[in-house]
Amino acid sequence: MSDRIHQEVNIDTTPERIYRALTDGAAFTAFTSAEAEITGDAGGGISLFSGGITGRNIELLPNQRIVQAWRAKNWPPGVYSIVKFELVAQGAGTRVVLDQTGFPEGDREHLDHGWHRMYWDPLKKYLP
Repeated sequence: MSDRIHQEVNIDTTPERIYRALTDGAAFTAFTSAEAEITGDAGGGISLFSGGITGRNIELLPNQRIVQAWRAKNWPPGVYSIVKFELVAQGAGTRVVLDQTGFPEGDREHLDHGWHRMYWDPLKKYLP
């Protein structure tokens, strides 16, 4: 397993809107243009990017924190990464602090770039 990915991104919208986009399947599908199913409670299942990522919500603290265990479909069996989103209000915007641990060696660069391409850039367009 690899170390961790840490990113901090400012998005010009409220924590509530970002939280909804990340925890509601229809909203996630709307900003990514990829099918998603997200059970909106702790312990509930998630299927993102048309099943490319699956897992569970570990902790949901509305409008503040999301912790998920998820795995890419091409990872070895039983390998789950922990993804934590912290949402910090800053004036009219939000600082999203992402930490991801437990991903396979060799996937760091792909995942690091993927957060921007698949999450941050589309979120910024979807939530102006």
